[in-house]
Amino acid sequence: MFDFAIVGGGIVGLSTGMAIYNRFPNAKVVVIEKEETVAEHQTGHNSGVIHSGIYYKPGSFKACFSRQGSQSMKEFCQKYDIDHEICGKVIVATKQEEIPLLENLYKRGLENRLDIQRIGSVELKEIEPHVKGLGAIRVPQAGIVNYRQVSEKFASIIEEHGGEIRLNTKVEKIHEESTGVTIEITRGTIKAGLVINCAGLHSDRVAYAAGYKTDMKILPFRGEYYKLKPEKRYLVKHLIYPVPNPKFPFLGVHFTRMISGEVDAGPNAVLSFKREGYRKTDFSAKDLAEALTYSGLWKMAGKFAKEGFDEYIRSFSMKQFTKSLQELILEIKEDDLIPAPAGVRAQAIRNDGNMVDDFHIIMGKRTIHVCNAPSPAATASIEIGKEIVNRIPKQMNLKESKESVQIIK
Repeated sequence: MFDFAIVGGGIVGLSTGMAIYNRFPNAKVVVIEKEETVAEHQTGHNSGVIHSGIYYKPGSFKACFSRQGSQSMKEFCQKYDIDHEICGKVIVATKQEEIPLLENLYKRGLENRLDIQRIGSVELKEIEPHVKGLGAIRVPQAGIVNYRQVSEKFASIIEEHGGEIRLNTKVEKIHEESTGVTIEITRGTIKAGLVINCAGLHSDRVAYAAGYKTDMKILPFRGEYYKLKPEKRYLVKHLIYPVPNPKFPFLGVHFTRMISGEVDAGPNAVLSFKREGYRKTDFSAKDLAEALTYSGLWKMAGKFAKEGFDEYIRSFSMKQFTKSLQELILEIKEDDLIPAPAGVRAQAIRNDGNMVDDFHIIMGKRTIHVCNAPSPAATASIEIGKEIVNRIPKQMNLKESKESVQIIK
């Protein structure tokens, strides 16, 4: 019998396993992952940005976890020699009506205790010579990293401490009992004292399999990208973002320098017809029917009809996608872009159509369900893991480590 079973081998599940060993060095841990490798879905398709936390409501989990997590992530990468770069980013106002929004965002960043600078068009040109803008916020602490590489290191740390990672293993049902939990998997059963659900795109289904009905559902939104051709990468020096539309939950198309040296442009955000649908042609009858019969989707669609329509236009029109990029860099042409792999975001939406905008953790009797871990979950993964471990019930009666900085700080 295991002390802990973690469902989901993405960056949040793996960071939780690492945090368990940091606090309970003698624990028996198993990570259950249905794919052939860890970090296969949201983590492996992540843009690789180390976020600062500037966008998030002061005092929210997202703001606190992001600010603390960006520092934890940098320290972890330094300690384990993982490629990363603190390249910084600029958030650019390209229209006069965006200036008040930029000012509000700057004030929010200061409330979140970030070391940021408000700069004018001249300073912006010095930082990003090819960007057109009336002004910007410079966020020097933003960076880039390969989160798959980070996750693989998390996994190796778990295994070094005696933990197991079971791949190609799917959870079918979870039975909570007074003394433990029985997990029905594709090949038999697993028994554990506590189950931690970090299943990302399937977190609501895993919660339901454990007998917990929530007032939310995970809906998949595909983020589609292009890459700049190698000869055009000089156009982007840092990370370049527009001022986000405060009425829309996504950040808008932007330019992201990758740790590989490539430059991604995007994403747009459209409903995927499959929870793991990375291509326009990917389709699951079950996933689509579940989404289309969910009242929360239609209520949300009504609120963002125009914005949603624009996203779909960009999805099918490279001309319109390019036009959006030209808002930031006028020199970009259609033939400067090549298709890039897409990602899928697990967005939790409530029955009333409102998006769950913060991390959301449900406590069961002997289960913990991370039912919403939106961006910046990768940046904040080390801090999220610590928070989950802090919520482990006292009745687990495990011996705690007195040297909690051996693995993670």
